[in-house]
Amino acid sequence: MTHSKNLIYKKELFIFIGIFLFLAIGMHFKEWTNYPLEHLMALPHATSYGLGWEHPFVYTLVIYIIISVPRLIFRKKK
Repeated sequence: MTHSKNLIYKKELFIFIGIFLFLAIGMHFKEWTNYPLEHLMALPHATSYGLGWEHPFVYTLVIYIIISVPRLIFRKKK
């Protein structure tokens, strides 16, 4: 793998993590500020639309794809 490919993967990973943190803190701000450990430990028992503990990753992936499509379209035009 070339050095530029590694940089692209790192950039995309940072974008994904940024979206994840933005959504997690934005959607559950009160929980993260008042009782973060209890909120994190309750994740295996989450029932968000039947997704369970993986719901933060699914939502992050959906938003990442929504953001990535226009980025790819405009990148191809250059």
